[in-house]
Amino acid sequence: MVFNRSLLAKAALGPAAGAVLMAFMASGAIPAYQMYSVALAAIYTVVVLSVGLLAGWSGIWSVGHPAFFAIGAYFAAYGSGHGWSLEAVVLGAVVTGTVLGAFLGYAGARFSMLYIALLTLAFTMVTLELVNRWSSVTGGDQGVAVLQLRSSLGLGTLAGGSTESQYLAVGAAAVVLALAVPAAASGLRMRLVAAKSHPLAARTIGIAPEAQSALAFAVSAAFTSFAGVLLGLITGFVSPDPFSLNLGIALIAACVLGGVGTIVGAVAGGAYLTWNPSLSSAVGLPQPVVQGLVLVGVLLFLPGGVVPFLSAPLRSVLRRVWRRPAPTPPKPTPAADLAPRQPATATATATGEGAVVLRLEHVSVAYGGLKALEDASVSLRQDEVLAVIGPNGAGKTTLLNAVSGLTGNGRVSGTVDFAGGSLLKARATARRRLGIGRTFQHAEVFSELTVAENVLCTRHWITARDRADVARLLDSVGLADVADRRPGELPFGLQKRLDLARAMAEEPKLLVLDEPFGGLDAGERALLAQQIRRLHAQGTAVLVIDHVLDDLFSVAHRVLAFDFGRTVGEGTPDTVLDNPEVRSSYLGTVGGRAELPERVGERSVLRLSGVGHTYGGVVALRDVDLDVREGVVLGIAGANGAGKSTLAGILHGSLKPARGNRETGGTVRTSLAPEGRALFKTLSLRENLEVAAYAAGITGAPLRERLAETTEWLPPRLRDRMSVPAAGLSGGEQQMLAIARALIVRPDVLIVDEPALGLAPALVDEVYDRLVRLAHDGLTVVLLEQLLSRAMSVCHEVAVLHEGSVAAQGRPGDPSFAALAEAAYFSGARETAATAARL
Repeated sequence: MVFNRSLLAKAALGPAAGAVLMAFMASGAIPAYQMYSVALAAIYTVVVLSVGLLAGWSGIWSVGHPAFFAIGAYFAAYGSGHGWSLEAVVLGAVVTGTVLGAFLGYAGARFSMLYIALLTLAFTMVTLELVNRWSSVTGGDQGVAVLQLRSSLGLGTLAGGSTESQYLAVGAAAVVLALAVPAAASGLRMRLVAAKSHPLAARTIGIAPEAQSALAFAVSAAFTSFAGVLLGLITGFVSPDPFSLNLGIALIAACVLGGVGTIVGAVAGGAYLTWNPSLSSAVGLPQPVVQGLVLVGVLLFLPGGVVPFLSAPLRSVLRRVWRRPAPTPPKPTPAADLAPRQPATATATATGEGAVVLRLEHVSVAYGGLKALEDASVSLRQDEVLAVIGPNGAGKTTLLNAVSGLTGNGRVSGTVDFAGGSLLKARATARRRLGIGRTFQHAEVFSELTVAENVLCTRHWITARDRADVARLLDSVGLADVADRRPGELPFGLQKRLDLARAMAEEPKLLVLDEPFGGLDAGERALLAQQIRRLHAQGTAVLVIDHVLDDLFSVAHRVLAFDFGRTVGEGTPDTVLDNPEVRSSYLGTVGGRAELPERVGERSVLRLSGVGHTYGGVVALRDVDLDVREGVVLGIAGANGAGKSTLAGILHGSLKPARGNRETGGTVRTSLAPEGRALFKTLSLRENLEVAAYAAGITGAPLRERLAETTEWLPPRLRDRMSVPAAGLSGGEQQMLAIARALIVRPDVLIVDEPALGLAPALVDEVYDRLVRLAHDGLTVVLLEQLLSRAMSVCHEVAVLHEGSVAAQGRPGDPSFAALAEAAYFSGARETAATAARL
């Protein structure tokens, strides 16, 4: 942590305010009967701060803090009656709160927010029951007096209910507020927020979410227990009544009222809790009613809390005074870098003599009965960039997860060695310390931290040197001008750079990149390629997967091809696609063309003109023109990430394009069988069909007619199991049910997204046979398929998508189209002609 003048000035505000307040109390400006309320507000401020920062930084909403509050108060009462010193009472209360809080935080981290709330609720109920029954210590319902506590450090004696205790409460609250200021700027807060924002990504930078939750809860409980000691001293008497569940609800209301996770908001919340009884008396309503009305009002009209709402105009003024520069776009890339790139070769930039830094031997990963990775053997030298390619579901990401330790509940077997040591039993958090950095396909950044904090949170203790190192790193990736921005304010390309910068922090020996080129434009991809080459030149080994093959091959020295969880080929970037098995893994192999109906209409039923779409800066589609004619089976082929599912949603009408037009030839009913099926697994087959019918407004006799008609389309083994939950079906059977659900509305156009995904070959054939049968019945079908050969075998027309654009379109029966489509699938429109000529 770096203590600069600004931070010290902010931290001094709490003690300064406390000193002024105590001066007023001593001068008599605050009446004696109000001094108790001021001290109580100070104590409540500490408790609200503990609850609010726990929720704001860790995402844990606790209803258990009244129990910690009670623990501190009863420690004061018991210690005062048994000759304990003030310091012994505080230490006992804080240690007890810390231990119990750490236990609750660690146990609760395994569950959802609802279960954590229930766990803390149970803790409070058990504590209150113990207080009522352990009457020899707590006095039971009658309570117990707090007599006096003598300081063993010579600070005097504090009597319960004395004026000195009130001064102590105000001074202690001021110190706690002062401590909270540097904590908010510390690595601790950053790591807590990171673990809350994205637990999986947090593990890759050495942050264990369970440990962070335990730490946060322990600290929060410790300060609340300390506040309980202060409460016992200012009241002079402790009974169970103040620590009921109503206090737990009131604490949450106070946090929301002031502003969750804000320090000044805790002061407002503490004042609200103190004077709420007076407010209730003034309006003539019970306190719970007033609390409920206040909470509802704040949630509806000031969801961020009163303090953030009031401070927003001030921040707006400051922004205008010190206007920050807008995010800088990617630097112009030299024309040479945007020209078609030649693949890197092992002889050109890698010596091939570096030590093996990573070795996987016979590694398999299974999830239940599914083998996502099977008997994979991979070696990576310190001086090379190794690319892994393959279609969707080939096992590429599972391979990266096995290296990163993110396989979850998967059963991992085999041997994984990194830098001379076994890696398989090391936790994901430990692998970062060993020297492994990891990026994600969708730039999984920590949205509640700034750009600089996203990288700084990789450090446990942040020093001035760390901040300087991070500033240099951000400058090297073009993020220096947006270091104080939140990731949500940046375009997707800059978020990808941030993900890379976080992985590069602490100079890892191995960098694992998951689809780094996906969603970037040509200039951004060229800059990323330069960055990868620079990392390699600095001695970092790189393991990278991607579907953008031309950019991937421009930085790779060696390429491994995967399919169905196993290696199907290996070679240099300029030779690996010559392997027939590698090509077939992308394009597929089909024996012959299906017997499609020859007579199709010429009437256009769906037309897209200049359609484009983006997701938060990620370009999914670019200027797509497409015409779907009546009775045609139209295939949309492309690799994973080409934009097929986005195109399916736009054709269906459930997704509105960001640009361009979608036109229909009259009234056209479309229906979509989405990728992944999206079935209701707990509902039966019949209920899945009925839900779709109800959504379309079909009920009564028409519903029974549609059910009979759709059920007849299903194979006999499904017709006999209509009452079975959908979860009990095989993958192929679930796919047929998903198509049947789409058919129940009698669509004019059926759109089927990736019907073969994850299916065995025999089931794939059965699904496609039934789709062809629908075409013979006159239905217009749009088929989105990853395997080009499959689309070529069952479609009248095929359009090839590459990076969101239609790179080629034609009829499979055209002899020249096959080579053109294959070239477009791999290289896109830029190099289609040249590649087709080579083929």
